[in-house]
Amino acid sequence: MEKKEIINQTRLAFSHIHNLYMETAYFIKEIEAQLAEEMETFVIGKPSGYSINARSSTGLEPPNVYLWTIRKLSVFFVPIDSTKVSGTTTTEFNDDTKVIYVRVILDENEITEPQVYFGVLYSFGENEKLNKKFSKVEHLMGHIEYREKLFLSSLKNIDYEDVYVKFKGNLQKANLFDINGSEEVNKLIVQPAIKLYRSI
Repeated sequence: MEKKEIINQTRLAFSHIHNLYMETAYFIKEIEAQLAEEMETFVIGKPSGYSINARSSTGLEPPNVYLWTIRKLSVFFVPIDSTKVSGTTTTEFNDDTKVIYVRVILDENEITEPQVYFGVLYSFGENEKLNKKFSKVEHLMGHIEYREKLFLSSLKNIDYEDVYVKFKGNLQKANLFDINGSEEVNKLIVQPAIKLYRSI
């Protein structure tokens, strides 16, 4: 391939990735806007500001180079009365804590097309009594990125525990590119998530 073509292909590749990330951000913001209108008045969780949670790397080793590009990301939503909101949120674990969790998988060897997982994480309990190290949902989000396989081994019946945290969950999944527009976000993601949240 000639140098000029390589330069053009590089520019096109980065443009495509940028557009994909922008569309994903709009998708998350649409979920956020719709959940804010529900009677629970959900807000987006902010472990370190208004951002996604993702595993990334700047290492030069081949496995780490693969992580330079964000392929998987997640956010959570919590009723405003169940968290403390400032520049970040603080959602402490207790017997009543539950959140709506949304995970977007843009690329992975095991899937044939981008997917979104959504549902409820709950039953965190009082972690001081459990001798666990994490005390709030915000701690959990980055932790999940490194334990994804264990965490997602059973979507409908998550029962996870390690030295840091203990929780349960129930997730569903949909093909991301089947969701086009606000009405489908509401029908395929928001309403099923709300129904599940209110049933737990």
